[in-house]
Amino acid sequence: MNVTERLFTLKEQARLQCNPNVQAVSDKSITYTDEFKRHFISENEKGKLPRDIFEEAGLDADLIGAVRIKSAGKRWRAAYRKSGVEGLQDTRKTNSGRPSERDLTSEEKIERLEAKNRLLQAENELLKKRSTRKADDEKEITIQTTLKYELINFTIQKYKLARLVSYLCELMEVSRSGYYRHFGEKSKQKRAAREQADEVVKEIILKAYHFRGRKKGARQIKMTLENQYGITYNLKRIRRIMKKFDIICPIRKANPARRMAKATKEHRTCENTLQREFKQGVAGKVLLTDITYLTYGNGKRAYLSTIKDAQTNEILAYEVSSSLGLEIAMNTLRKLKKHRHLMTDAFIHSDQGFHYTNPKYQAAVKKMGLGQSMSRRGNCWDNAPQESFFGHFKDETNIKDCETMEEVRREIKSYMTYYNHYRGQWNLKKLPPAEYRRQLQQAA
Repeated sequence: MNVTERLFTLKEQARLQCNPNVQAVSDKSITYTDEFKRHFISENEKGKLPRDIFEEAGLDADLIGAVRIKSAGKRWRAAYRKSGVEGLQDTRKTNSGRPSERDLTSEEKIERLEAKNRLLQAENELLKKRSTRKADDEKEITIQTTLKYELINFTIQKYKLARLVSYLCELMEVSRSGYYRHFGEKSKQKRAAREQADEVVKEIILKAYHFRGRKKGARQIKMTLENQYGITYNLKRIRRIMKKFDIICPIRKANPARRMAKATKEHRTCENTLQREFKQGVAGKVLLTDITYLTYGNGKRAYLSTIKDAQTNEILAYEVSSSLGLEIAMNTLRKLKKHRHLMTDAFIHSDQGFHYTNPKYQAAVKKMGLGQSMSRRGNCWDNAPQESFFGHFKDETNIKDCETMEEVRREIKSYMTYYNHYRGQWNLKKLPPAEYRRQLQQAA
């Protein structure tokens, strides 16, 4: 093989590019600086060999090759003899091709103006669709180069402006060669392959999205893929696919209604001993409780009471009722007795609802050997993890589709199993609550 046919590797290109006498390097050729060309002519006229001149300039003659060095020297000497020092200058930057030989006609000027207007209209439509900024946000919105190519192509195809490719590329500040390369056969094949790969990933993501009939966001999908299918995807990739194929995560909405009745005067409140220190390093110490309402059927109401372990996020006990009476809280408390891992200094934290300030409830808590703590009045943040659970619960269940109380109970039972044993959580090492609790107990 001829030496000039040898291609430079990326490593060799990087090595050559570090030399100050090199202006640019590709896999096939090297462009030298004008200063080095003048230096070469000066030294060569003194009798120095081309190879020696290259070596003294820090250019590896063996890497470049004898044929390339000989060819470059011959070319520079011929240019110097013909035009002197000016012949050694690289004029490619200033010489952009054949100059225009005539002025544009009136028709051509109008055609260009119309093409410009149509391109700008297409660009504005794209910006309207992609913009999420606020009205007073002055930050400039940029368009990716590939999207600019698509805009140009759309304008050309719609208005039959094939003769104005160069002009439209100039308006959008992209290269004409890049435009043609983008719509070349290889690029089309790459985009087709990418689309096919995205379709495959979409099906896998949808499988996790619908796992056990519960819709999920990007982080839940990532954890479900890892925990249930042994598949690891980058979170950004999951979000990109969800956005591309309109896979929408349910969003919780604030509930303006008051959740609980105020405590009556004869009911006793307790101090807020928890002070938002939800994570205390051990399972079965900090227990959170609350009640939420559920709407099902044709405007029917049900109520859900839960007790949650603040460390592991596991739901330890729950009760479903059609009544908001004291029994819903009492029954939930009784179901807590089956758990043997509770700490001796465990305590239960709630809001100041009438269930938890009731003397009967407080006596039952004390009989179980639990302490009691309460949030400040009207401050939901003091019981934030429990409120968060109810928010996720309402997003991910299908209570509104239930027609009877029995269907509501089955749906809640199914979700509690899913939540405790299958639903990974980002802050629990991406594990479900029950599995995280087991790991904590083994470590202890």
